[in-house]
Order: sequence, then C-alpha cells, then structure tokens
Amino acid sequence: MSDHTQGAPVASAALQCWAMNVQQLKTFVEVAHHGSFAEAARRLDMAPSAVSRAVAALEASLGARLLQRNTHRVSLSDAGAAYYEQVVLVLEALERAADQARSASGEVQGVVRLTATVAFGQALVVPLLGELHSLHPALELELHLADHVVDLVAERIDLAIRLGPPADTSLIGARLAPLHYRVCASPDYLQRHGQPAAPQALADHTCLRFPKPGFRTQWAFQDPEGHVDVVDVHGWLVVSSAMALRRAALDGLGVAMLGHWLVDADIAAGRLVNLFPAYQLAAPDFGTAAWLLYPSRAYVPRRVRAVIDFLKARLTA
Repeated sequence: MSDHTQGAPVASAALQCWAMNVQQLKTFVEVAHHGSFAEAARRLDMAPSAVSRAVAALEASLGARLLQRNTHRVSLSDAGAAYYEQVVLVLEALERAADQARSASGEVQGVVRLTATVAFGQALVVPLLGELHSLHPALELELHLADHVVDLVAERIDLAIRLGPPADTSLIGARLAPLHYRVCASPDYLQRHGQPAAPQALADHTCLRFPKPGFRTQWAFQDPEGHVDVVDVHGWLVVSSAMALRRAALDGLGVAMLGHWLVDADIAAGRLVNLFPAYQLAAPDFGTAAWLLYPSRAYVPRRVRAVIDFLKARLTA
C-alpha cells in the first residue's frame, strides 16, 4: 500500500479530531458563559449528556478542572478562567478565518441572529425577509421578536433594532427611519363617545396605555407652530403588548397612541381614525428613530455586515 493511500485515512482522522476539539471548545465556552450545562445544551441544540461529555473530554485532555460544579451553578475554576479568555480569542480567530475563506466564493453564508420588538418586527422586518433571502440564499436568519430589551452579549445576538438611541455605550448604533406615532380610535368608539376636538379633550376619554414612560400617564403633542402641550391621560386598561393595544383600539375599547408602522394601514382602511394628524407626538421624545445596534467587536463577520447593509438600505429614511 502506498504512503499516499495510507496517509488519507490518517489525514481524515486528524480532521475529525480537530473538528471534535473545536466543538468541545465551543461547548465549554457556552457552559462557562451561561453558567449552566442545561442552558448550553439548549442553545447548542445538544443533549445535556453530550454537553457534559464534551466538557469532561476537554478537561481530561488538558488534565485540569475547568469548571466548578454545584447543585445551583457552574462556575469557572482559576485554570478555567485563564483558559476561557484564550479560547474565546481562538474561536474568534477561527470564525474570522472561516469568514474570509467563504468570502472567496462570493456567497454570504452562516447564521445571523436579529432581535426587534414584536410589532416593529412583524410590520417592517418580516416583509423584507423574502428579498433578503433572494439576495443571500445561503444565509440563515434567526429573528427573535420580543418587547423586552434583550442583552445582546448574554444572548449571543448579532443585531438589534431598537425604537430609540442606544443607552448602552458598548453598542455600535446606526440610525434608521424616524418614528411617528398616532393617537387613534375606532369609528365605533368615536360614535359612542364623540371625537375629541383637541388633545386636551383626552381628559374626558378612556385612553389605552402602554406601561412605559411617554405612554402611560402623559402624552406630549407638538402643534405646527412648535408649541408643546403635555396632556394627562387615564383609562382602565394598560397593555404591555403593542399588538394587543392595537387590537383593543380596533375593538372600540378606547383611544391609543401607537406607532405609524402598526396602524397606518388601519387608518387608510377606515378601521381606525387618526385624531390629531396636524400634531407630532412624542413617545417619549420628538424626532425619535429606529436604531440598528450591534455589540462592539474588533471584527464584524461578513454575514452580519451583509444584514446591516441590507437593513440600513431598506429602513433608512
């Protein structure tokens, strides 16, 4: 048997061993990052027993205990903490190398994780996904829609669309489209309770409120001359979901302040009435905009950059 023939299985075995070791490193990083074997298993789509075996194999190969285990929490040992810092750098370098290799083919590949609020995501992001897939068919997108603020680093999220400027200085931000709000009600509600002639008249109406500053107790109106009037609002219903708030308004339960992306189609179809079209509304600030945010890092993968460029082109006014 020739040396070449003998070398092929050896090389194949070496590659399999290398790939296995990289997977062990990724598994160890996930366990260390979340402090939980179960959470790491969920995020890696692995059985918890497989996660435990991978970490045990890595520890055995190093001859060192990397993780301290107890019934409530998994934490890094001193050796594990030092190893973790280096492994993260190694995995980032491998990701960069793989990304550069894929770039040679001209095709954007890999997984991008994007988060947005439920209403904004459904109304403005989901309709763009078909075009994004046509441009980058090898790209896989995980879209996480949630109305709470997601920790991008802890949740391993690549990009977030937030309805306001970044409060976290560790995030890089790109301003997208300006946000506009409407105060609206259904024709049925207005027939039963009358249409308010001015924002101050909302004191006599049931307002459907969102439990956040700028939505719950006071709404600010700016007239065409630039005068700002802050109006106290009240009502029996506070809803934590913008989609549910829209449904309540459509059902005639009261007057709601909602984003243009959520209700403009209803207003155009006559399902809702825009009560004060001459005014700008602040929620909580005038001139707010959607922002595209991502964690600060030395290298932004090509797949993430492709989604950033696409969303900026489609969602920037």
